[in-house]
Amino acid sequence: MNRIEITAETGDAGQRLDAFLGARAGGISRSRAKGLIEEGAVTAGGRPETNPRAPVKAGLVYAVTLPPPVAATPEAEDIPLEILFEDEHLLILNKPAGLAVHPAPGNETGTLVNALLHHCRGQLSGIGGVERPGIVHRLDKLTSGVMVAAKTEAAHTGLAALFERHDIDRLYRAVTRSAPRPLSGMVDAPIARSESDRKKMSVHKNPESPVARHAVTHYRAVETFGYKDRATRLPAAALIECRLETGRTHQIRVHMAHIGAPLIGDPVYGRQSGIIAWGSGETHAAALTAARAFPRQALHAAVLGFVHPATGETLRFEAPLPDDMSTLIAALRKLPVD
Repeated sequence: MNRIEITAETGDAGQRLDAFLGARAGGISRSRAKGLIEEGAVTAGGRPETNPRAPVKAGLVYAVTLPPPVAATPEAEDIPLEILFEDEHLLILNKPAGLAVHPAPGNETGTLVNALLHHCRGQLSGIGGVERPGIVHRLDKLTSGVMVAAKTEAAHTGLAALFERHDIDRLYRAVTRSAPRPLSGMVDAPIARSESDRKKMSVHKNPESPVARHAVTHYRAVETFGYKDRATRLPAAALIECRLETGRTHQIRVHMAHIGAPLIGDPVYGRQSGIIAWGSGETHAAALTAARAFPRQALHAAVLGFVHPATGETLRFEAPLPDDMSTLIAALRKLPVD
């Protein structure tokens, strides 16, 4: 990675940080600078600065870490896809866990975009003047489930507007360590990039902060499994459904961890991947082993519904739980509850 350091002068004081970097960082546009700031790639005096509007302070050293460049046009790759629906405007697919959406450092090939370039060869009219699929939302690499991609500029614009207005039906299923309390409710907690780790998101204490983004998750426990201990009879784990009012990065993972029910297998927000459960015997041991060994966050985008931006047709698609989550749930159901 390349690193650029700039010392702010007296005449720079008071400028917006993104404008300052766009003018002084050499070859970086203001919009690119804004993106780098929000991604946590900028420090001010050695401390992370994630607010593009932060005023520049004279004498302070601002450092920008530039990630390695990614090819402007990824290569098409013949990667099998489970297509749920397709027409000339868009397609709906069931993304497997382990498939990254976009090329990025460490995942330059073998991504969903590479697969779509192959699958849609000759069908893409161009998004932003480039022959590429229009990705208007994404799932984390280790999250499975339903996604939509646009083939045309018009479909991309229409889908983006639907997501911007939150006029999309999105339902996720997840398996949590412990269970949310109460068993159904709403988490209304702003999310921002963590100040201590730029790769993580976190609930921001100040909802009025310019870096905090409004985030609302509605959840309900569909099923609970076992008990933490026999006395309290608090669930050891739960299958939950979440509906998103907003769509922030890692929103469900952050919100569930925030209320004490992190997703089983979550490598970032789970702290512990396993569960604590009362009981003994082979099935009890098997359930604990299954939870501890689960290799990813137990999260699946189960339902995606919206009005087709070109035809006006109401579309709704559901993808069943993948085998790994079904196997985990089957093991947890064997925990004793007597």
